[in-house]
Amino acid sequence: MYSVPDRFEIEKSYREIQSLICEKMESCDGRGTFIKDEWSRRGGGGGLTRVMSEGNVLEKAGVNFSAVEGEVTPMMAKSLKVDAAWFFATGVSIVMHPKNPNVPIIHMNVRYFETDDGTYWFGGGIDLTPHYIVNDQASYFHKKLKQVCDKYEPSWYDKFKKEADDYFFIPHRNETRGVGGIFYDHLAEHNSLPKQQIFDFSCDLGRAFPEIYTHLIALNRDEPFNEHQKEWQKLRRGRYVEFNLVYDRGTRFGLMSNGRTESILMSLPKEANWFYDFNPKEGSPEELTLRNLKKGVDWINAF
Repeated sequence: MYSVPDRFEIEKSYREIQSLICEKMESCDGRGTFIKDEWSRRGGGGGLTRVMSEGNVLEKAGVNFSAVEGEVTPMMAKSLKVDAAWFFATGVSIVMHPKNPNVPIIHMNVRYFETDDGTYWFGGGIDLTPHYIVNDQASYFHKKLKQVCDKYEPSWYDKFKKEADDYFFIPHRNETRGVGGIFYDHLAEHNSLPKQQIFDFSCDLGRAFPEIYTHLIALNRDEPFNEHQKEWQKLRRGRYVEFNLVYDRGTRFGLMSNGRTESILMSLPKEANWFYDFNPKEGSPEELTLRNLKKGVDWINAF
């Protein structure tokens, strides 16, 4: 018999995941520290934004915790397809932008949502955005995610990978944001496992984050780079910004629910560039990376 976690237990665990990730990433970076910025939301709840700037490895990194509640506005009801008067939402969201273009950008979030009519769901995911795709590193990343999924439901990795390919896609560029990962939403007991197990899955995903990313940092942090590669990094960051401002559901929900703008937009890099009609040299590392920014790549078995 599984217990049924309530909103207070979920909120407490997500706070602990935020602390764990900040501690591990500070240790990995070696210089940068996460400043703390507590905030409250007009209407109910608040959060703790933690941001690192100008570390040894990380140029800008954000680990945001929030727990907000309040009235379901007509805009929220239409967007989320709920018929309720009150909502509660809590979660942790992470984006890390490294200095070295050989180190990938990474994003993760885990979240929980409930309303006063008994509706609830979990959502979240993790995806990797290399400036330069390294096949065996992309394979490592996907294998680790599959291990987390397989612990709970063998079908989840394939299902959630496809959802990530579809979600982390920039239609106006016809390219994926990176090498994908996993993405899930509206995961609830009525169409999946008991609530406790879904909650455990979300926590395991959060706890896996520092192991996965510190490994990728260790592989790449000392790789040399030049100004051309830095310019390419800024261009790829520009594509990241386009996705987050135009398509990201978390950004839209935060703005719709009157969240704190600085915390909502913490995912944006310190610097990003846009070049008119940029076309990389044929056969270059940049061109090979663009060639692999597509849906449906079997990163585990193809390399």
